[in-house]
Amino acid sequence: MQITRVAPVENDAEPGEDDPDGPAGRSPLAGLYGIARACDHPGPAMSWRHFTASVLSGSGGERGEAWVACDGGRTSGGQGERSQISGNQVAGADQVAGGHILQFPQDDNTHLALLRLMTHPDRRREGIGGALLDHAIGRARDEGRRVLIAEAAADGPGTAFAKARGFSPASTETRLVLDLRTADWSGLELLRARAVRHATCYSLERWAGPTPDDLLGDMAGLTEGMNDEPLGDLAMEDQRWSAGRVRAREEMLARAGQRTYTMIARHTASGEPAGFTQLVVDAERPEGWARQSSTTVLAPHRGRRLGLVLKLANITWFRACEPSAERVITWISVANPHMRAINEAMGFEVFDTWHQWQLDI
Repeated sequence: MQITRVAPVENDAEPGEDDPDGPAGRSPLAGLYGIARACDHPGPAMSWRHFTASVLSGSGGERGEAWVACDGGRTSGGQGERSQISGNQVAGADQVAGGHILQFPQDDNTHLALLRLMTHPDRRREGIGGALLDHAIGRARDEGRRVLIAEAAADGPGTAFAKARGFSPASTETRLVLDLRTADWSGLELLRARAVRHATCYSLERWAGPTPDDLLGDMAGLTEGMNDEPLGDLAMEDQRWSAGRVRAREEMLARAGQRTYTMIARHTASGEPAGFTQLVVDAERPEGWARQSSTTVLAPHRGRRLGLVLKLANITWFRACEPSAERVITWISVANPHMRAINEAMGFEVFDTWHQWQLDI
């Protein structure tokens, strides 16, 4: 068993090739993508383009790297089997049994490494996942990181694996889904009209795609408002956002083939930005899904139902722009009852539950 680093440039797709499924079966990275798809839970799947972009960097500017576990056939298994770390031997996609993606925050939280670990469903219980985790821990230590964070569905094999390897549950999120085909749109419009009465001192601004240059500073301040989101026991510090970091995130989303719809609220008298919300759709492989990204209202402007106003206005606009979208999925911390109440008022329903796991290394 060899664990080898791979990068998007090593896949053999032609430059400019725009196949969301990637170069089927021809490279180790394509093999890892196939495993990621095989391990996917119900919900929106990550396109090939999005997957390769995530190997390079995370949405918050994290530096990324991918490693694959390869062999020439099935391993004999057994806890005593040792993995050989190789930097110059690269196998084909059919030999990839698993892998991991590590992301290293750069602007803050430099004590953390974020991990996504995958083993092919047919290759579990052969010691591959354990070898990959040991390797990921070694890489994280090499980078001076002290804490490893990963997530897993509550009812999936990752939860049992995390417990067995000494991870601690640090936070819990539920995924909620709104079915746009059956939503009560007349009821949502009435809900919005009632909410707007509490926010008459605010105006809304919106744009699709990258933030206009003159609004990047506003978006940096608004994005820092997400630091108020409950994180449970996660050992995470506040994130620092600048205009440059906002733009870098948008460039990553563009590389990933993601299209964004952003709505902000502005205090009319002072001109101060007060809150924002954002919806994201995969422009190449939407498969009927959209993702509700960040939503926040800055502390001085809370208590005026701005969060509800923003989300209702944005989803109405989004529906008009993306008529093929059928469902919107969002992630809500169980420690955030206020935002959950907003989503439930809109008609979102519980889809599944995920845990974030933490390991001191």
